[in-house]
Amino acid sequence: MKLELTDIYIYPVKSLAGIRLTESKVELRGLQYDRRWMITDPSGQFITQREIPAMAQIGTVIEPPYLVLFDRNAPNDRIAIPLLSSDYADSEIDVTVWDDDVVATLVGDEADEWLSEKLDQPVHLVAMPAAAQRIADPRFAPEGQYVSFADGFPFLLIGTASLDDLNSRLAQPVPMNRFRPNLVFSGTAAYDEDSFGHFKIGEQHFQGVKPCGRCMITTIDQKTAAKGAEPLKTLSTYRMEGKKILFGQNVIWTGNEEGVIRVGEEIVLL
Repeated sequence: MKLELTDIYIYPVKSLAGIRLTESKVELRGLQYDRRWMITDPSGQFITQREIPAMAQIGTVIEPPYLVLFDRNAPNDRIAIPLLSSDYADSEIDVTVWDDDVVATLVGDEADEWLSEKLDQPVHLVAMPAAAQRIADPRFAPEGQYVSFADGFPFLLIGTASLDDLNSRLAQPVPMNRFRPNLVFSGTAAYDEDSFGHFKIGEQHFQGVKPCGRCMITTIDQKTAAKGAEPLKTLSTYRMEGKKILFGQNVIWTGNEEGVIRVGEEIVLL
């Protein structure tokens, strides 16, 4: 069967709601605008839905020259953030993402105040400077691979057949947004992406580096922010490897020139 790219998603602010696209520019650190911003506590420690499930209810939209954040329960309650870090206050902060320490740029007091009110605790919104070099997990990614504020790798790929198989085992099906992929495709059997090595989408070249170990964020309803036991409970019965529950494939970009990928393009395994 023909493998086809069926969906593209970006998550401009780590752990806030994502954006579904029909096309996106591919960059070394991930899709354009994907996880280039992040929320931290006052000390610079990153914060996600693991700590604050309500982050799922803050939406994002790209409206050049701004990134707009909005309350999904009150869409007119919004704030516009300049897309260019050169438009922020010239102030840096040391931030921590898992085991990585990175120098980030503070977006500004207005963004901090808006988010602090929404999340009911003091937070900062920070941006990744263009010059930042956060290395992708060197245990699996080749030298010279970088990542944004994503957990470990710049892209996450999931096949629609994998979600269909999981949902066939669940009492209540879950949508793809529980897994926060960047690239969704059709045309293979369930979990075939586990073994993807080199492949291309259109003219852009990629490489699968390791299946993705999943966390409790997958148990948070992305509409209501309610937590449950699924789908991890069911996945653990047949997708456990060691201490990791696997779903999806982590991917790096191996091309020479940044370009655009589009929904509907063929995926070719190399």
